[in-house]
Amino acid sequence: MPVANLLDIAGRYLSPVIEDAPIQKLLFVCSRNKLRSLTAEKLFEGFPPYQVRSVGTQPDARIVITEGHIGWADLIFVMEKSHLNRIRRKFPEAVQGKRVITLHIPDDYDFMQPELLDELRGKLGPHVLLPEEAPGA
Repeated sequence: MPVANLLDIAGRYLSPVIEDAPIQKLLFVCSRNKLRSLTAEKLFEGFPPYQVRSVGTQPDARIVITEGHIGWADLIFVMEKSHLNRIRRKFPEAVQGKRVITLHIPDDYDFMQPELLDELRGKLGPHVLLPEEAPGA
């Protein structure tokens, strides 16, 4: 498989991207799926390396997390440690062996707030290719 090397604006190499690699499925989780996780989903929406979904852990969430969501995901990002704890309690077998990353982003933002987008980019950057880092973006 060909490998594309990407440079950031300072000329540093970013993680290599394997061209023609299978699409990775990202799941973003917060409490109500109205602000943080939905913003993260919108950030990656239509970005070819990934399929993205977002869910919430609370019963009143816009989309409530299910075992099916966990099974679908290749990589799960939770906004707070409490979200990971809820997932582990409710779906212990489904989450076993899954890569779950806690972003430590508090519920202090509005939907698509620029500061939230900045925090998401900063905390997601070490784990995934960000839309603005894509070749030709």
